[in-house]
Amino acid sequence: MCKHRIASTINIFIFTVMLLLSPWAVKAEELKPLSITMEGYDYPYQVEFFPLTIEGQDLRMAYMNVPPEGKDRGRVVLLLHGKNFFGAYWKETIRFLAKNGYRVVIPDQLGFGKSSKPNIHYSFHLLASNTKKLLDVLGVKEVAVVGHSMGGMLATRFALMYPEMVSHLILENPVGLEDYRPIVPYASVEQLYQAELNASEEGIRNYYKSYFANWKPEYEEYANVAVRWKASGEYPRLVLSSALTYQMIYEQPVCYEFANIKARTLLVIGQADRTVAGKARVKKDLLASVGQYPELGRRTAKLISGSTLVELPNVGHIPHLEATERFHEALLSFLNR
Repeated sequence: MCKHRIASTINIFIFTVMLLLSPWAVKAEELKPLSITMEGYDYPYQVEFFPLTIEGQDLRMAYMNVPPEGKDRGRVVLLLHGKNFFGAYWKETIRFLAKNGYRVVIPDQLGFGKSSKPNIHYSFHLLASNTKKLLDVLGVKEVAVVGHSMGGMLATRFALMYPEMVSHLILENPVGLEDYRPIVPYASVEQLYQAELNASEEGIRNYYKSYFANWKPEYEEYANVAVRWKASGEYPRLVLSSALTYQMIYEQPVCYEFANIKARTLLVIGQADRTVAGKARVKKDLLASVGQYPELGRRTAKLISGSTLVELPNVGHIPHLEATERFHEALLSFLNR
């Protein structure tokens, strides 16, 4: 009888361990609600907060300020995230730059990541101004600016507003290489809000998969964050910020001003990218002619005097995740010029 109980206890223990390690248990863990300011989600480096008062609201802008390792080059790189991401997805690039002697500053813009999610009038001018204020407080006089996706539009605006401060401009698959207004039907903030509020878990996961030419399990982390946000009680507030920043992208193109950029510029373009802000609303007969990043990259390189173009075959919207070594090689080579 005793042996039977011991065997039964062992079997229960084994079953429990197997259950905990099963995909269902992992998924249950992933679906735990996540605060819209990401408390409980660890960033790769210490996060600090920069206070801002905008439109009568006291807000906080999260950022990482990572010192160089080893020999200090005395130079600073600013990393600007894309719309559906946050500063932590730069973790490998931060580590790479720090190891090569660069100080790295990585803000979460208002409305994103660990920063406040206010209902304000979002503009690239405002975000650039906020970023400049942060750099001033950190004592940064000159900076190399790296912008991915929406961050590429912000990096462009920053370089146009503060040309004396920008030593290098690196645009990684930026959105806004074309004006979306003639090709994407208009949607009000309320329509954008409702569409995102009602997005299904499957729809969210498929959206993130569309960013990559070659999907890998480790990319699931970023879709999981979005799914967990949806389970938060504050999710509607995050969705409103998201709708307002989408409107910012749609209504504030920078593509007409590329010729005015004075900084040395590198364009890194994943050639499999077909991202369009608002792509789901584009008429089917236009889909084949929009979001064509190979063509858009070459056209933009011609507009920016003296720019360098690096084309990455079989890479999607996020080269620093999908082709990390190639992206880092191009980035370091350009920064060392």
